[in-house]
Amino acid sequence: MTTLEEVRQQMEAAGAARVDLHVSDLFGRWHRFSIPAARLTPELVARGLGFDGSSLRGLQPIEESDMLLVPDLGTAVIDPTQDPPALSVICDIADSISGQRSARDPRGIAARAEEYLRGTGIADTAYFGPELEFFVFDEVRYQQVANTGFYYVDSAEGHWNTGRDEQPNRGAKVPPKSGYAPTAPFDRLAPLRWAIADALTAVGQPVEVHHHEVASGGQCEIATRFDSLLRKADQVQWYRYLVRNVARAHGQVATFMPKPLGGDNGSGMHTHQSLWKDSLPLFHDPNGYAGLSQTARWYLGGLLRHAPALLAICAPTTNSYRRLVPGFEAPVHLAYSARNRSAAVRIPTVEEQPAAKRLEFRSPDGMSNPYLAFPAMLMAGLDGIRQRIDPGDPVDRNIYELSAADAARIPHTPATLPAALDALEADRAFLQEGGVFPAEVIDTWIALKRAEVQEVETRPTPAEYEAYFNG
Repeated sequence: MTTLEEVRQQMEAAGAARVDLHVSDLFGRWHRFSIPAARLTPELVARGLGFDGSSLRGLQPIEESDMLLVPDLGTAVIDPTQDPPALSVICDIADSISGQRSARDPRGIAARAEEYLRGTGIADTAYFGPELEFFVFDEVRYQQVANTGFYYVDSAEGHWNTGRDEQPNRGAKVPPKSGYAPTAPFDRLAPLRWAIADALTAVGQPVEVHHHEVASGGQCEIATRFDSLLRKADQVQWYRYLVRNVARAHGQVATFMPKPLGGDNGSGMHTHQSLWKDSLPLFHDPNGYAGLSQTARWYLGGLLRHAPALLAICAPTTNSYRRLVPGFEAPVHLAYSARNRSAAVRIPTVEEQPAAKRLEFRSPDGMSNPYLAFPAMLMAGLDGIRQRIDPGDPVDRNIYELSAADAARIPHTPATLPAALDALEADRAFLQEGGVFPAEVIDTWIALKRAEVQEVETRPTPAEYEAYFNG
């Protein structure tokens, strides 16, 4: 348990006289309230700082808007992007009358999921290791109003710039779908990734590897070490914050949008997960398929059965389903396999030790709220263990190359966000076990997302003009 005195010592060592209090809305966007260091008192730490909960998406109705930010001192770190230095603390949300944690607090859902896991007796720790992919562009412009709508992104490495007058153009552009881990001069973003890696290390996220990803136009990945569910969700918020802000400091712009470019790979959040009990891994059995235990197979069965509902939370935007397209680059077939990246769930085989045995769910993307996505995946897996859901046989073939008839026999992810929301409405009981996801949170999520869908679907797109204006 971190004490206020320890935090003050941390601030003194860094020369920090400012404190940022971070909190997430329902969709996972971070918000910041800043106070002078002198205001971080025992009273504020115990009671919290008042704020308007109705102004953060999905948190509170306006008639119950007075809420409290309660700092979790165990999350306190010095923000490496700020000068002068500032201490950053992640907060929980509490009711201003009862003082109790709000049922709508996304971070509270992650905490309840961990409590529920321990209460089942199945395991005491769930580890999550998301692989967040993102694009780094040199410029972005977009607009959507009554009489015009467009987007424009650019990157010096983009294959579309082979003919641009760069006075002079020295080539070294990345062809579509050919950007996986090239060297310089094709990969121009290594210095930026190193700067981001240094910032991640500064806030306590060990970096394991970074590289250019498959797409042209600046797609990257920086892999960090796995951690327990709530801690990793906190770290994902830091990851996205640091990627965006370090990129901006370098004169560029980063996005976790799943499909910002047409005709090239999109960005996902492949999520590795495993269960442990008494410091022992539960997913390993040397005699099982790909080294999986029976517990892992049941967990896998739960992930696959509930995947359509999960994706309403784990692939939560209309743009997510531009990436989740059959026969393209994303895993849409609800099957599992060892080493096989064309299946929705992969069992990595690059490490043999029992502690490394895990499942990788490949359909989520980085627009999801980690405080919701990780608990949702955990609850699906635990439901699989409770009900002993058999995942069936693995599919150890390239699913992208199966005949249409064979591919049709494999269940697939929803094709649109509305279809995923329909699946969540029909299959939500597993999320509500133990009160982890309150019904009001699920209802609010579905309502806000349906409104978002309507906003997108009632506007014409440039592609529709191209297809239909002269038709």
